[in-house]
Amino acid sequence: MSTRTTRLLTVNAKTQLSPNMIRIQLQGEALSDFPMGAEGGYVKLLFPQPMETGVESDNKPRMRSYTVRYFDEKALTLDLDFVAHGDNGPASAWASSCSLGDLISLLGPGLVKLPDMDSDWFFLVGDMTALPALSVIAERLPKDAKGYLVVELLSIEDKPNLDLPAGVELVCVVNPDQENINTLLVDKVLSLPWLEGKGFVWSACEMNSMRPLRDYFLKEKSVPKSQIYISSYWKMGVSDEGHKLAKKQEAEQQSS
Repeated sequence: MSTRTTRLLTVNAKTQLSPNMIRIQLQGEALSDFPMGAEGGYVKLLFPQPMETGVESDNKPRMRSYTVRYFDEKALTLDLDFVAHGDNGPASAWASSCSLGDLISLLGPGLVKLPDMDSDWFFLVGDMTALPALSVIAERLPKDAKGYLVVELLSIEDKPNLDLPAGVELVCVVNPDQENINTLLVDKVLSLPWLEGKGFVWSACEMNSMRPLRDYFLKEKSVPKSQIYISSYWKMGVSDEGHKLAKKQEAEQQSS
């Protein structure tokens, strides 16, 4: 089965991990050939277009990408974590309202993008949309790893319970306001001492935070492109489709 083949799965369990994070476990025979080691990669969930009176629709489902948190090859279950944004988007609304036995289709998995584990130290940065991927990375870090894991949370009650190496400091930035552009995450990252040696930067967050972080790591700290993964997972004030368009336009500007 290719990554473009649709897998139809059933909601098998639903867990409130924290005030603003929900874990949905999906199950089904369609996972029988799902690859091992896909944690940290993404799948694309397919949501039907809402019916609007007097509005034409192309009937194409809306796709939303989510990180694979756990896969159990024996039970054929797949765990995905969702930030509870209320009804602001199709995925968040579905995660909040779905019931056991509900059906959902997905594509994937896609590529797993992990740091170079042979690096001297690690600078891991993200908001709650990146928390599933950051949690997978945390589980795979060498026991003697050192560095930072900086995460922007909606509330301190959303603080993740991670088994980090002793040399990796968990830094939490609490920002309950997700509607207005701010520099809380960026300011915290820039305030942390830069460590010696070959560091690896892994960062994923809102686009307005990603841009200054990218400039800081690539321009000010001269991190080689081989030692950095940085991406925006969403953009404040626009839909996922609007975010993808913004990413495309920015990529074109970067290459010109």
